[in-house]
Amino acid sequence: MSHVDPALVDVRTLADHPLVSNGETSKLRMVAPGSVTAGRYGLVEYHVAPHSPGAMPHYHQTFSESFYVLSGRLTVYHAGSWNPFGPGDYALVHERGAHGFRNDGDEWASFLILFAPGIARENFFLEMAELRRSGRTLSAEEMTAFYARHDQVMVDA
Repeated sequence: MSHVDPALVDVRTLADHPLVSNGETSKLRMVAPGSVTAGRYGLVEYHVAPHSPGAMPHYHQTFSESFYVLSGRLTVYHAGSWNPFGPGDYALVHERGAHGFRNDGDEWASFLILFAPGIARENFFLEMAELRRSGRTLSAEEMTAFYARHDQVMVDA
């Protein structure tokens, strides 16, 4: 009888990798960063407070993102308009597909974001959370550089 190598299973518990504040209106958890999945994908658990902004419309040139709503109502920007999504709803945003999200509802919205390939997207979330926590505002030039560093191109909506 052969035994499978236990190193081929990576368990990341909520206790070891808890939700962290992403400012006053959101919290997130890097469930499986690209460094854990050998760059295959990354998985983020995201929670947005009622009546709160999330991500303004943007696109990525080198990776796709998928959104899966767990609870609440998430308003998602796609195809040029904002539309409500509920539990069980899913959206796949291909490379260069304009998208965004916010919570227009009366309860917290919880959802998963899967991005592929598994670039170091956690750095974007960590840097954004630090900016929100610190209250620091970036200049227009600094914001452009920040987005460029993280493959995020903002679009008018």
